[in-house]
Amino acid sequence: MLTPAEELGLGGLNLASRVCEIFYKLPSPQLVALLQRVGSEAFRRHVVYIRDGKQETTPILARPITVLPDQIAYLHVVALTILNALKRLPELYLQDAEVRQVLQLMPEEEEWLRDCWGPSQREHNPVFGRLDAMIDFISPMWKDSLRFVEPNLSGIGGLHLVPTAERILADLVLPILQDGDHRLQLTIGQDMRELLLQEMLDHAQAIGRSGRQICFIEPKYVGSGLDEQSALAEYFRSRYGLVTFHADPAELSLRQGEVYCNGELVDIAYRDYPVCDLIELGQKGVDIEPMRALFRQNRIISSITAEIDQKSCWEILTDPHFTDKYFSADERQVFQRHILWTRLLSDRRTLLPTGSSGELVSYVRKAQETLVLKPNRCFGGQGVLLGHLATRAEWESAMDRALVDPERWVVQQLASIPVNEFPVLSSDGQVHVEPFYTVMGFAPTTYGVAIVGRASQKQVVNVAQRGGMCVIMIGHPPRTLVGPGPRLEE
Repeated sequence: MLTPAEELGLGGLNLASRVCEIFYKLPSPQLVALLQRVGSEAFRRHVVYIRDGKQETTPILARPITVLPDQIAYLHVVALTILNALKRLPELYLQDAEVRQVLQLMPEEEEWLRDCWGPSQREHNPVFGRLDAMIDFISPMWKDSLRFVEPNLSGIGGLHLVPTAERILADLVLPILQDGDHRLQLTIGQDMRELLLQEMLDHAQAIGRSGRQICFIEPKYVGSGLDEQSALAEYFRSRYGLVTFHADPAELSLRQGEVYCNGELVDIAYRDYPVCDLIELGQKGVDIEPMRALFRQNRIISSITAEIDQKSCWEILTDPHFTDKYFSADERQVFQRHILWTRLLSDRRTLLPTGSSGELVSYVRKAQETLVLKPNRCFGGQGVLLGHLATRAEWESAMDRALVDPERWVVQQLASIPVNEFPVLSSDGQVHVEPFYTVMGFAPTTYGVAIVGRASQKQVVNVAQRGGMCVIMIGHPPRTLVGPGPRLEE
């Protein structure tokens, strides 16, 4: 007999198969026209990545990935459990020297953390983050396939791209799917922008601010990266009548304890700016006290907690030395099942994936095929080395560099990356069905979870590495589910 989770996985497989069948039965001219329209709408609706000052349209794959409501509910619980654990790390960092060894900050960063972490942050700690993970939604073992790769606790990509890509497919693809099978009930998921806004308004109320004047802060003039915050500010302004600003830190001022943007009062800010970059900005003569005031007064999302956003966070959540002291049995069960074994690479003994204690460096040299090396604090897929794709000499050389690099590296269990097939349009105007690796990012709040779907034909999946967006749609399984056991009827 199938377990309930296996039944659900097979239901997901049947749903995905129905969608694929409709999609691939489309006449070639209609499919070509559809793919062209998706691409042109992506450009028109500003789904772009800025590279060296030039806009590049971020590809949107036209076939949606389908999930079931029960899967979304499970993902919400798991992701929120992990996020809430990460929000406790400032307290652990400040009280435990061993935690500080794993989550090392520069002295200047630590000074900001100590200055900007207080009673208000302990009671109301706003973090809007994205937890990146692998999951195979259509496997009978889909729960076991859920493995979290790394946290991203501030300035997350996808706030504009994801809901815009979802809306494009809802407008262009969903009617075609429903024409092909009137029984299909598909909807897009929760809008990431709405989850962020609710988080901001709730936090503003908790700290006694109106929340009507919101500032989006990023390196506004850098000329590279995702271009989302101006679109986000415009969306909240036009849809909800909020007063929104889009600013560089240099455009803020501080008067009598209040922060202003071009003369306008700021209630709450959302930032895509780490403290280390603010420190560097201050060294160049820019007044960064307005940003410090926002942190200190707990008026910024994500809070100072996000400065402990390192891949080595997973060591705190996967080493019993820490989990047995600081987390509940239910939390430990979630961590053990869904977070990849991760260790800061150094010459020491630790608990290995085998379940026994051993020399870390010796294990990493022997277990190359099952491991990944990553810079601890880089993002955008930079520097990631997959052991099974590297030669022995490349792996040894990377290890030697990592062991002496003051920036520090982590080693992590290799997760199986799901592969999905999507129709793509080649330069000669022909449609080809090609395989893509897919990685998910989950942005949980108490109100729900938004999903960032990314796809690439490289195993390091990231939009910054010229990956594309894949849209997640929520559907319902077919009325009859056939599995190895008896037939199950709804």
